[in-house]
Parts: sequence; C-alpha cells; structure tokens
Amino acid sequence: MPIIGFDIIGDIHGNSEKLHKLLNKLGYTKNNNSNGYTHSERKVIFLGDFIDRGPQQLDTVLTAKAMIESGSALAVMGNHEYNAICYATPNPHQPNDYLRTHLGDTGKKNFQQHAAFLNGVQHDAVLYDELISFFKTLPLWLEIEDIRIVHACWNVQKQKQLRPYLTNDNCLTETGIVESAKKGSTAFEATELLLKGLELTLPKGVKFQDADGHERQSVRVKWWDSTANDYASLALLPEAITQTLPKDTIPNLDAYRYNEDTLLFIGHYWLTGKPRPLSSNVICVDYSAGKGGDLVAYRHDIGQPFYNHMYVST
Repeated sequence: MPIIGFDIIGDIHGNSEKLHKLLNKLGYTKNNNSNGYTHSERKVIFLGDFIDRGPQQLDTVLTAKAMIESGSALAVMGNHEYNAICYATPNPHQPNDYLRTHLGDTGKKNFQQHAAFLNGVQHDAVLYDELISFFKTLPLWLEIEDIRIVHACWNVQKQKQLRPYLTNDNCLTETGIVESAKKGSTAFEATELLLKGLELTLPKGVKFQDADGHERQSVRVKWWDSTANDYASLALLPEAITQTLPKDTIPNLDAYRYNEDTLLFIGHYWLTGKPRPLSSNVICVDYSAGKGGDLVAYRHDIGQPFYNHMYVST
C-alpha cells in the first residue's frame, strides 16, 4: 500500500516512554521481532536529537534505528548526534584529543552535556561504535515529496557551501566531519547554522545575562519571522530580556529568512505551551520533551493543504 503521509516527530532526548506513547497514539504497531514500529500507510520523520538528558537513551536510539533500517521512518541529524560523532572522533590536528574536546574545563562541560548517552553505552564498546556509525548515516536535511526537514535552520547558501563535504544523501563525509569541527571554517559555519540555528552578535557594548547567570553578547534569532527586523523583536529570549535589547535593524537578515512556499519542519528550539506553527510555512515540533514537556508530532498528508495537525505524547 502506498504511503499517504508522514508523521514528523520532534526532539526525544532519551525519553522513549513518550516516544512509545506517541507512536501508539498515531496508530503505529510494535514489531514483534525488533525495537521498531510500523504503519500501513504512513512513515515517521524524526527531527534528530534522540540522545542526551533523558533516562532511556538506548531504547530511544534503538527504536528509531530499527524503524529507519526497516523503512518505516526517516530522520535528519540533530546537533546532539553531531556532537556525539565529534566526541567519538579523534582530532587529527590535536594528538590525544577529539574533535569535541575531552580536555580541560571545556572537556568537563562536554562530558556533562553528553553523560546520559555515554553512561548508557559504557558497558558495550561495540554498541557504542555501532551507534556512532548510525549517527553518521543521518542526513543534514531532507527534501521529500512536498516538505522539507532540517533540525534547526534551512539555508540554501549554507547547504551549497557544504556540498563538497557531503555524500549524495546529504550526510557528512569523514572529511566533512573533521572540516566542520574547525572553528571559523566554511563547513563549521554552515553546519552550526543548519544544526543549531541563527545566532547573531549584538551591537557593541550590548550584553545580557542568561538564565544560568552567564553574560552573553549574542542572541539566537527567529529567522522564520518575516515581519520584524530588529534585535528586540527577533531574539529568542524571555520578554524581560528582549525589552532591554536595542531596536537596531539587523544587517543582512534577508540572507537568512525563509521566503519559500514549501512547508518546512524544524526541531531544536525547546518551545513550550500549546503546539502551533511558527509561521504559515514553518512548523517546529520540539516542545521540550527533554525538559518535562510533551513529545510532539505533526501529521502531514502528502499533497494536502497545511492544517494544524499537532499530536502530543500525553
């Protein structure tokens, strides 16, 4: 039977109990001989960030992996899968270290952010290598039927710049992994944008304190908003902070806006509240499942007009 649509699922972050509940709610059936689920007429598309934070790391990854390998799901890479790859990949330019450093205070921070996944696989080096290899098979973006999928930000210019470092399926090559980890390189800047979103430096002298008390001089920006042009309106921050930001027009913002008609799905942004589209053609399905929120899916029927078909795990 042909596939009539896709169920696009947001960032799971090791909360497989929510994933199983959501798949059941969407009408998927558990396979008896694997970790995966199937549906007679639909496929899942995962937005990445399977790992870190939650208590069910292995079950989450193995469920998604089984579904992808059986053909009942697709997925793109999240920044946490990318970080896992870099954490496991020796740095050819820095002997005795890795692309995502294990050394010093930064190494301690990197380990803490990644500890839930590392603790889940520490008993089995073969499984760890297998899962890192699986993460490498995840494309940075998908264009399938009448929709587009990327973890954090769609940008044609950056996608073109990455082309020399990608396979035909938009996966990073081994050279691309190394090059994308070099701060300041073209591949680094492009990968950062696609997997972590648009972050812009504030005007000189402007800074604020984040929720952890750290001083910041840059802000993550709502690149999907075509109606605003200044830092105060576009910063992805609590209102108490945005009110302190300047209303200076952000230069060169048009290079990052999404002005195309094709429906685009993203994750990454830890949204809260009732799930709703970000704009007429951009939908985020990350509603903080890794911080106690719901795991969210959007049910899309191929060739059908956009409707607000959001489903949650509760």
